[in-house]
Amino acid sequence: MKQVIILSIFLTLLLVSCQNNEKSNLVLFSDQIPTDTALIFGQGIISTDDAMEFAITFNPEMNELYFTRRKPEEENEIYSMKLVDDKWSAPEAAFFSTNNSKHWDFEPHINPKGDLLYFGSLRPLNDTIESSGMHQWYLKKNEDGWSQPIPLETPFVDRFVMYITSSENNSLYFTSSENGQGGIYYAIREQGQDVSIKKMGKEVNTGANIAHSYIAPDESYMIFDGERPSGFGDCDLYISFKENGVWTESYNLGSKINTEMCEMTASVSPDGKYLFFHRGGGKEDSGNIYWVDFNKIKKELKENLNSN
Repeated sequence: MKQVIILSIFLTLLLVSCQNNEKSNLVLFSDQIPTDTALIFGQGIISTDDAMEFAITFNPEMNELYFTRRKPEEENEIYSMKLVDDKWSAPEAAFFSTNNSKHWDFEPHINPKGDLLYFGSLRPLNDTIESSGMHQWYLKKNEDGWSQPIPLETPFVDRFVMYITSSENNSLYFTSSENGQGGIYYAIREQGQDVSIKKMGKEVNTGANIAHSYIAPDESYMIFDGERPSGFGDCDLYISFKENGVWTESYNLGSKINTEMCEMTASVSPDGKYLFFHRGGGKEDSGNIYWVDFNKIKKELKENLNSN
């Protein structure tokens, strides 16, 4: 009987160990997996020396990804990759790309359910020849794949909107501006259908160039970038937690993430393990996508906050 119990415990521990050591599709890009020190993601494949890469997103199964690339003296373009037979395909311009230097696309985001893909674009809203400015578009996932792009309608089409991310209940968070006041905004549904846009409070919208919000699927935290006097460089990543329905003050993610360069356009892998962000020259056409163990960073941050 004792031997049976010992064998049962051994098998249980072995199963847990295998589950903990199970590798995600993302580690196929490198033999070196990040801990609390950020590493370049997909070096030479996604992140290259001759372009600026930023704003990466994954489908829930993490076998399809999209990111933005801007080559020197060119405009933003969305690239896509798929996992086929345990190998990632080479980056290619997304099928919905305009292939028009005047109508560039950027900053894709797949919602947590994996059935919507949002992105920003300068393409015309209709059959007019010239673009009417930047607008947000989306694709629907169906049995045959992604649909053709559809423009977001009112109230989004009537205002500046950039870098949309979505929660599990389809709440949208994004960069916007009204009455000359830029920052992070969100959309809520009122009376079932009508969409109302609200501005986040000073807990988030404090400082300069507050932008590029990533909302957690369960809306338990938000990561964004901005400039504050206490920051480390050009633009830093910050996080705010939602506790009992209220957003906390936002905290700098610290020197292990933020540097004298610009860190921006954060996202988190669908399994919650890795934080992705751009680090580079900001407005310059340089910099790569980095990744880091998000659970470790978040745990250390909360421990530091609780000890103060």
